[in-house]
Amino acid sequence: MGDGAALADRIAERRAGVGDPRALVGELRRALVLVPFDRGGLWTAEFGGIRWVCGFTDEAALARFAAERAVVEGAGAASRSWEYAVFRGARLLDEVIPAMGVPAGVAVNVADPDGSMLFPPVVGIVPDAVAVDADVPGGGSSGERYGGGRPQRRSGQCSADHQRAA
Repeated sequence: MGDGAALADRIAERRAGVGDPRALVGELRRALVLVPFDRGGLWTAEFGGIRWVCGFTDEAALARFAAERAVVEGAGAASRSWEYAVFRGARLLDEVIPAMGVPAGVAVNVADPDGSMLFPPVVGIVPDAVAVDADVPGGGSSGERYGGGRPQRRSGQCSADHQRAA
């Protein structure tokens, strides 16, 4: 329970057009997600007016992201060590996202074109108080909430070299 492989499997199901979207959200809530740090905060990106917390299902997925960033940032970035924290998905959705103060969601495995998934700030994914569709008629229903357990407080480092070792 809570491993990134199960979340990656659920993402693959949804991308293939099968699987239950609520089960996918439930798996994110149970999963341990690696979130890299950027200048003292969590790594985020803005797209479509939404702030996205970038999370990864395992160190190999984070290493693919690090390798892509090295291409963007230049040769010196290839040896960069990436610090990250490990969050239970429920904590990201229920505590981190609301604390950001702007519409925010979670982007999982963003360097994997065939394995990425966005979890937008909508009813049924984030708390209704921060869902962008909470006051829209027909904008969603609360849906089933999944217990995420206590957050895991761990951290680590990853570099683009991890991809070659994995």
